[in-house]
Amino acid sequence: MFGYVNANVRELTPEQKTRYNSVYCGICRQIRLRSSSAARLGLRYDMAFLALLHMSLYEPEETAGNRACGIHPIKPRPWVDNQSVQYAADMNVALAYYKALDDWNDDKKLTAKAMSGVFGKHFADIETQYPRQCAAIRENIRRLDELEEENCANPDEPANCFGKLMGELMVCQEDLWAPTLRKMGMALGRFIYLADAAMDYRRDQRRKKYNPYLAMGTGEDWQRWDQYLILAMAKCTQEFEKLPLVQDKDILDNILYSGVWCGVRRKNEEEGK
Repeated sequence: MFGYVNANVRELTPEQKTRYNSVYCGICRQIRLRSSSAARLGLRYDMAFLALLHMSLYEPEETAGNRACGIHPIKPRPWVDNQSVQYAADMNVALAYYKALDDWNDDKKLTAKAMSGVFGKHFADIETQYPRQCAAIRENIRRLDELEEENCANPDEPANCFGKLMGELMVCQEDLWAPTLRKMGMALGRFIYLADAAMDYRRDQRRKKYNPYLAMGTGEDWQRWDQYLILAMAKCTQEFEKLPLVQDKDILDNILYSGVWCGVRRKNEEEGK
C-alpha cells in the first residue's frame, strides 16, 4: 500500500537528489543498527518523506557519513542521521511487521510469515518506545480487515482507517504542530489508500479480492476516482503549507506536488492501464 509518496527524481537537482538519497540511506542504516540487516527488506522511500518533513519542521542536529554497505558494496554512499531519521526507521519496521502479518493472514504466503518473524523480533522494543503509533497501526489494520470481511461498499470507511493510521505516524511528539500533522497525515493516508484501490482494481477483480470500488458495483470510473485523489491531496497540501518549513522544502514540495502523481502514473503503467 506504499510506493506513492516518493520524489519525482527527474525534477530534482543533483544536490537535491543527493540529499534525498542520503536521508533514505540514513534510514536504511538505522534499520540495520536498531533492528537487523534483514529488516531493511521492508524499507520504502515513503519513509524518506516522513524523515525530511520532521527534519524541516524541528531541525534536529545532524551527523553524516559516507561509506559502502552490503547493499551497495562498491561505491560509498552518503548518509545522514538524527532523531527524525531514527523515528522514520522505527516506523518503517513497525509498518512492515503489520503488513507482513496482514499478507500472511490474507494469502498464507510463507514469505510473508517469514518476514513477519524478521520484523517481529524488533517490534516489541519499538512498541515500548512508541505505544500510541503502534496501537494506531494495530487497531486500524484490524478495522480494515473487518471492513474487508464485510465487503464495505463505502470507500471513505477504509480510507479513513488508513488516514488515521498515517495521522498518528505523522505525529512524532504531542506539541503545537501535532494537530496540523495529524490532519495532513489523515489526508495523505486517504490518498494512499484510494490510489492503491484504484490501481489494484483490475487485479483485485481477477483475483476476486476485496476492493472498495468493486464493492460499490459501479464499474471502472477513473474520472471519479481521480477526483477523490485530487481532493485528498488538496487537503494534505493545505495542512502542509501551514507548517513553517524552510530546510528541504523544495524536496518536500517535489514529493507532494509532483512525486505522488508520478507514483500513480507508474502504477497505472504497471497495470497496463
